[in-house]
Amino acid sequence: MNNHSAIRPATHADLPALYHICLQTADAGVDASALYSDPEYPGQRFAVPYALFAPDFAFVLEVDGEVMGYVVAAPDTRAFEAQLNEEWWPVLQEKYRHRQPEAPLDENLLNSIRHPDAAAAGLVSQWPAHLHINLLPSQQKDGWGRKMIEHQLAALRAAGVRGVHLGVSLKNEQVCAFYQRMGFRHLLRSNAIYMGQLL
Repeated sequence: MNNHSAIRPATHADLPALYHICLQTADAGVDASALYSDPEYPGQRFAVPYALFAPDFAFVLEVDGEVMGYVVAAPDTRAFEAQLNEEWWPVLQEKYRHRQPEAPLDENLLNSIRHPDAAAAGLVSQWPAHLHINLLPSQQKDGWGRKMIEHQLAALRAAGVRGVHLGVSLKNEQVCAFYQRMGFRHLLRSNAIYMGQLL
């Protein structure tokens, strides 16, 4: 194992790395650069707002001084949604007011910013927190995914959170076995495969 690898809290200086890693993993774990016309698009939804608005639950994997992965969470999904509706989405709605879709996934992403959705009531009732994890392909081994999720679950437990859920891309169903080994179980299948565990 690399002696210069560590999981640490994310800082504002890590935001460019969060954007980069999110883009490099946004196509079911692989590079989505060809799918978005703006390299910041996926990170605006799935990574950066967590570091800004739930910093106590934003962690990065640093390898030899370079950020190679992250795990982020919102301890209270409903409260997080409300905060983004107030402080994050309006900023992006203005920033992208005149943006038109140019690449295959632009439209979905812009729609999610202009018309933010909410987690299913059945998810947040028992599993009120949610998390996202992404590692660059070079780090998708050596157990770092497990270590990062364990680090996040410990932080959520310490904050008194009683349950957490996550979504798996329908294109990435094989990763569900990993989450099952981590104690997650299948909850529902819709636009993604949702899994959760009680803490």
